[in-house]
Amino acid sequence: MPTRKTGSSMPSSTTRERVLAAAEKLLGQGAAEFSMRDLATAAGVSFATPFNQFGSKLAIMRTLSAQRIATMHERLAVADLPDTSPDRVLEAVRIAAEVMVEAPAVNRTIMGVIGAPGSEPGETRGRSQRFWTEALGDGTGLSPAARELGLLLLPDHLAIAFRGVLSFWTAGEIRDDDLVANAQAVAAAMLLGFVEGDERELLTGLLGRVARRPLAP
Repeated sequence: MPTRKTGSSMPSSTTRERVLAAAEKLLGQGAAEFSMRDLATAAGVSFATPFNQFGSKLAIMRTLSAQRIATMHERLAVADLPDTSPDRVLEAVRIAAEVMVEAPAVNRTIMGVIGAPGSEPGETRGRSQRFWTEALGDGTGLSPAARELGLLLLPDHLAIAFRGVLSFWTAGEIRDDDLVANAQAVAAAMLLGFVEGDERELLTGLLGRVARRPLAP
């Protein structure tokens, strides 16, 4: 019956969200080593429910990571982006970095777990590539001779570079208030090989400003 079908689908979605919210709450409280039993208790569900919904704690962390990238996509989609690809990328970096520092303790823990040795590969790289593809747009502002190659290579290179910056941030070697500047500098360095003229001058100026910033103690 239709009523029964609707009723069976809604609790599943709600339960999944409750488990994720509970995981975020535990992480925010500093309980990074929470057990699945702790998680079930915090979510108000049975012990088996987190396993049934996600399979493992690592899968939960990857889902939380995917939510962050989805938030970046959503904010990028409604942002008033510049016309040129280099400026668009720098704005996308700002958006992405600000998403991460909104809940730094939680997001550092998520980054640490999904990047731990021995964990099976996930889909973070592909999701990140799609974000940077969207950020680049049609390649306006890239050198005509390098535009095609830039649009081919830069999404993956920017994904790797941003993840690298986040790894130092996760380790506490980049302060929260320095994350945007450091991430933009890395992106600018990546873009330098694909621009010329005014765009190159803009990027080198940004790199010079970041180079003069003091490192985190």
